[in-house]
Amino acid sequence: MFREFKEFAMRGSVMDMAVGIIIGAAFGAIISSLVADVLMPPIGLLLGKVDFSNLYMLLSAGQAPGPYASLAAAQQAGAVTLNYGAFINKIISFLIIAFSIFLLVRGMNRMKKKAEAPAPTTKDCPFCATAVPLAAVRCPHCTSELKK
Repeated sequence: MFREFKEFAMRGSVMDMAVGIIIGAAFGAIISSLVADVLMPPIGLLLGKVDFSNLYMLLSAGQAPGPYASLAAAQQAGAVTLNYGAFINKIISFLIIAFSIFLLVRGMNRMKKKAEAPAPTTKDCPFCATAVPLAAVRCPHCTSELKK
């Protein structure tokens, strides 16, 4: 059973998938940091010094009654909160990652189109099998009339 698993795990596609998952996780961490540490602070500053990671709605107070100074204080007191600020950060992270993947797929598709064979410029004469230009009406080799 272990040998079968080893054969499965060493297939090329499984290794490619593993590398993709690892790179994807690292890319996700980078994008999360970009959103939380670079993008959201200026946006919050423009919107009146709002810290999006600290936005929450109190559903139920904890052992110590509210109001709480921050989300961390509310969670430390055992309050039940709806953390919509963190959700906004995750939505923005998702949109950036989805746009990056879109750009990657778009670039791959463009490269694939360039790699495709160019359109043919000649056709074969049905009588002598010589290559003749597409616009030719007579074969230059056997002088037969060619249909367009």
